[in-house]
Order: sequence, then structure tokens, then C-alpha cells
Amino acid sequence: MEKRISGFSKMDRQQQMDWLLAVHLDNDPGHREVLEQYLLPDPQLQQLHGQFAENTITNYLLPFSIAPNFIINGKPHSIPMVIEESSVVAAASKAAKFWSLRGGFQTEVVDTIKVGQVHFTYTGTGQQLKDFFAFAKAQLQATLAPLSASMEKRGGGLIDIELRDKTADLDHYYQLHCSFRTADAMGANYINTCLEAVASRLRELAAEHLKGDLEVVMSILSNYVPQCIVRASVWCPVSDLGTVNGLTGEHFARKFVQALEIARIEPYRAVTHNKGIMNGVDAVVLATGNDFRAVAAGVHAYASRDGQYRSLSTASVKDGIFNFSIELPLALGTVGGLTKLHPLVRTSLAILDQPTASQLMEIVAVAGLAQNFGAIHSLVTTGIQKGHMKMHLRNLITQLEASPSEMQELLARFKDRDVSATAVREELELLRA
Repeated sequence: MEKRISGFSKMDRQQQMDWLLAVHLDNDPGHREVLEQYLLPDPQLQQLHGQFAENTITNYLLPFSIAPNFIINGKPHSIPMVIEESSVVAAASKAAKFWSLRGGFQTEVVDTIKVGQVHFTYTGTGQQLKDFFAFAKAQLQATLAPLSASMEKRGGGLIDIELRDKTADLDHYYQLHCSFRTADAMGANYINTCLEAVASRLRELAAEHLKGDLEVVMSILSNYVPQCIVRASVWCPVSDLGTVNGLTGEHFARKFVQALEIARIEPYRAVTHNKGIMNGVDAVVLATGNDFRAVAAGVHAYASRDGQYRSLSTASVKDGIFNFSIELPLALGTVGGLTKLHPLVRTSLAILDQPTASQLMEIVAVAGLAQNFGAIHSLVTTGIQKGHMKMHLRNLITQLEASPSEMQELLARFKDRDVSATAVREELELLRA
């Protein structure tokens, strides 16, 4: 059957589902049952969710979990996390409890500057363009006054427009590098609207006052936000670390710092190290309706800002004090987008006491730091697999189609044993024998 189709987006959802089943799934009733099973029983709620994306056939569910016991700047928090891996929530919760007894997490938002660029080519001389920009800059800024009035009332708006000469990298290529603050909005739509207005006015002014051909290539915000930075940290006397899985506090701290140094200088390790951080970051970003793809892209670019991919977190021991901290670029919002549309996003923000965008930056950074602490804690003591496989045990038993009674018996048998897929399968066979 022909798998190409015209007008798919114009079909209603039932027609789309019927086509999908007929063309790609052999009209298998099992697949139809799954697709329909995940539809919401409330038609209005299903319609709302269906409007979040194009060609919505059904819903794809992920667990909505809570990691409790976080103390952030002296204030208690329970953090919502949307993620499919149980060990992430468990590790974050364990780290939160550990540090709640040692002063909690401290945070600082360094700045909230975001960037957009008008990319253009110009065939005249660089000096001609500089002279033109000196004249045109004020008019370009004035163009944004009506677009920024509401944003400025909330403390945001355009900060500056810079002309950047990139001809050393690409012939005739220049940028208008525009910086903004967007208050509690993530600001993508606002920034892009402003950039397109600037680009339009740039064309007009260039046609009137500039010799040589100027052509705008594109106008778009950047998800690289190295000036939208938050820091989170924990510290305590090494003696307060206690005995950690058989290691003295001094031994644990030394191995922990060594692990961070390895992640600083070895990209193969740094990528996995930072992926662990993003386990915590993305889970909270997703729970609060923010763009986790944009956040991940910006964070990983920041990890490479000196030309080598490095750890996003650092650790040290100085004068008997253990320090562990993280610095992240995070462009987040608590108004606009899904924050008002998605019911669970609204609930997430309520759980977090309706944070500002800056406060959400702090919470997300703390989740990343907590997750990183949990991962390194396991790596330098018992190893990562012991705890991970314990958390994965229920999934392994379910995959083997164990009955409820078999599930309980296997959980009991592996309470104090190492877990592997082979060991669980063999134990189930013995149980059934």
C-alpha cells in the first residue's frame, strides 16, 4: 500500500489513525487498542493536548514524579520531575535529603541576558557599514519601542544592538547581535518578533543610506545564552560527610574531587558526566513546560566554550571544606507558552510556589547538581550499576510477565543481592519450578 499521502494534516484524528493502522500497522487490533487506550476520556482535555502539536494521534505518557526534601536558600521544596528513569528521581531525592542535613543548596542568578541575531551579507567596505550603523542604530532601537512597551513594564526589553563583523569567517557576513531581558517569559516569540522588525527596518535604512548591497539572510534568537547564568552549590566540612559506603569522609571527598577532575579534562567522561546532570535538569524543565531541547543545546555548547567539552560541575577540598558547585546557562520562563495551557505544568509551578523565571533557574540548577552528586557518589563507592539495577528491578520482573505474587517474592529475594537481567530470569524459573 502507498505510504505517501497528501492532505494528512487536513484529516480528523480518527481518519489519521485509521490510515496509520492500515498503511503501517497491518490493521493490528492490538496497536489500535494501545493508540486508543492512551486517549484521554475527557474530550475537551484531549482536544487541548491535541493542539500542542500537529497530527496528534494519541498521547505518550511519562511518569510525573516528586523529589522531596530540597532546601534551596533556606527554603524547603519538593521538585516535580517528568522522566522515564526511576533511578534519576531516587538519586535526586537521596542527594536532597543528604544535603538538607548539611545546610542545603545555595544558588545565585548571575544574569538573565538572552540573545538574538540578524544575519546579513554586505558587499561594501567594513568602514562604510560601521559608519552606517553609527547613524542607524538609534532608529533600529526606536523601531522596537511599541513591541517592547509591555515587556519593559515587567523589567525586560532590548538591552543593546551590536554590529559584528564576521567576514574573517565567511565572505561578506555580518550580524546585528541583539541582547534582551525577557522578565518571567522565556521570550522566544518576543525576541523573534523584535528581530524581524529590526531586520525590516535595516533593509529600509540600507536602501536609503548605504552604498553596496545588503541582504538579510535570516533573523532568529539563539539558544546559546552564556550570559543567562545560574550557579548552585553545596559545601560542608569534610568531617561532616561521615562514613560514605565504607569510605571515610576524607577518602570519599578525595575520590569525588578526582572524578570531577577527570570529567574536566576527558571529553569521553565529560559527556556522560553532563548527561547525568541533564537527567535532573531536563526532568524539571519538562515538568514546568519549558523547552528542554533548547536548554540541552545551550548547556552543551556552554560546556565547550573554551574549545574542549568539559564538566559543568566542579568540586574541591580547601581548608577542610568540601565544595561542590555547578554553573549553567538556562533560558526559562514561568509565563507564556505551555505554562498557562498545560494543566500539569500549572500544577508543577504551584508545587514550586509559583516561582519567577529566575527562581526556576535556581531550582533547575539545584536538580542538576543533586543528580550529579548522586551519580558521582555511586561511581566512587559502590559503582553505578548496583543502585541503578535495584531501581530497574521492577521493570525487569514486569518484562518477564511475572504474576503479582511472583513480583513480591522476587523483590524479597533480591533485597540484598546484585541485580541483573540473567539473575532475575533464573530466579523466576527456580520460583516457578
